[in-house]
Parts: sequence; C-alpha cells; structure tokens
Amino acid sequence: MFNPSREQVRQFFTETWRKHKSGAILTPLEAMALDWILQHPEYHADLESPQALEADYSVEQGRTNPFLHLSMHLAISEQLSIDQPPGIKAAHQQLLATRDAHEAAHEIMECLGQVVWEAQRLGKPFDNEAYVALILQRATRR
Repeated sequence: MFNPSREQVRQFFTETWRKHKSGAILTPLEAMALDWILQHPEYHADLESPQALEADYSVEQGRTNPFLHLSMHLAISEQLSIDQPPGIKAAHQQLLATRDAHEAAHEIMECLGQVVWEAQRLGKPFDNEAYVALILQRATRR
C-alpha cells in the first residue's frame, strides 16, 4: 500500500497546482486532485507558498490543513470510483439526492474522519461497515 510522507503529500499538491498554472500535462491522479483544488480557492495561496511545505496547520490556529483536506477529497474520490468499501457508491448517490457533489463529499469526509478517529482511539482496524452506515445516516438527514 502506498503510504506517502507528509512532505510527499504536500509536494504532490503544490506540484499539481504549479503544473496546472504553467499549462503542463497532468497525470490522471493529478487531474483528479486538480478538480478538488479548483473547488477550494481558499487553498490556492497555500499551494503557491514556499512555506506551505513546512507550515503547521494546527487546530489552535483556527485553520484547516489544506493538504489534509485535499487528501481526504482525493481518497473519497478514489473510494467512489471503485466502490470500496462496498456500498459507498450507493450511499453517495443517496447523498446526491439532496446535496451538490461538493457538499456530499464533505458529508462523507466527516464520516471518514469519525471512523478513522474511532479506529485510532480504540486501536482497532478501520470499520468499513460503520463508515458506510454513517454516510447512509447522513443521507437520510436534511
């Protein structure tokens, strides 16, 4: 399994943005990442900043970590493209019945964060079924 370092993740997103701005050809994964970058103009300055590679985006600063946020968008996009965990694609479709695609992705992101936090807190493996169940619960709220 690919497990990039913090520096590699940050370089991936800053390089994707640089390539886009210069008109360079993107890889398929970079093109997918660019779609999310374009939907988050509030992160563009971070992606252009040389300090971004070392910046600390702590909760105390009151700022979202743009690299974590974009990484989660990218992970969710990949999950949806292969329906892994099974059922996530159908749950996403239910969210789309009452939300736009970006809002639906943020709903899924909340669920992903919750299940990852639970797994880390309890020292257990990621619970695919709980993850999809949380998404389905959100799909019925509105």
